[in-house]
Amino acid sequence: MIQLFHVYKQYAGEAPALADVSLDIDKGEFVFLTGPSGAGKSTLLKLVLCAEQITSGQLLIFGRNVARIRDTSVPVIRRNMGFVFQDFKLLPQRTVLENVGFPLEVRAFSPREVRRRSLAVLEQVGLAGKADKFPLSLSGGEQQRVAVARALVADPPMLLADEPTGNLDPDMTLEVMDLLSGANRRGTTVLVATHDRSLLERYRHRVVALEAGRVAFDGELAPKAAAR
Repeated sequence: MIQLFHVYKQYAGEAPALADVSLDIDKGEFVFLTGPSGAGKSTLLKLVLCAEQITSGQLLIFGRNVARIRDTSVPVIRRNMGFVFQDFKLLPQRTVLENVGFPLEVRAFSPREVRRRSLAVLEQVGLAGKADKFPLSLSGGEQQRVAVARALVADPPMLLADEPTGNLDPDMTLEVMDLLSGANRRGTTVLVATHDRSLLERYRHRVVALEAGRVAFDGELAPKAAAR
């Protein structure tokens, strides 16, 4: 699903945001991407989303070399992804229901099916009663749950999440993570960037740790390390 071969990403006048990163993420995997602020987590997600271009190396998404595809093909790739942004990126002039249903509109689902599926996923994230509200009337945690619902509504083959639980209380954090895990069990490949060590210890998925733009660890946390 995602393959990086010696990928570098550098912005003008700065040290490399990513340096010599090689990774394979297979279909159906759940991978945590972790590391301190500035380690390159968000940059890597932006590359996978085709929101940024690599400086050198190779990046393949769904088997396609993204450096060689036309700009017009990028939306086609993105339609196979769900993405939970750190700053939500909800549409303020659309209701919660309309925000959640937007990915289905893009895929030309019928209005009836858009409404049915959107309401179902809002029920899953505990926001069915907020369907007709506008994003700015919600708390930060509620907005985050709307963003998660929008990412899940189309059952995408791949789901990317940048700090999806950063604004949530502990109980809602576990509910959101259980939703992401449920999507993974249904076959969705999930890549989650997080600072939250407790999630790595609780969910026991593969962990890729970045430090200064390089892969410092790739594997599952050992039980002894998780207990510290």
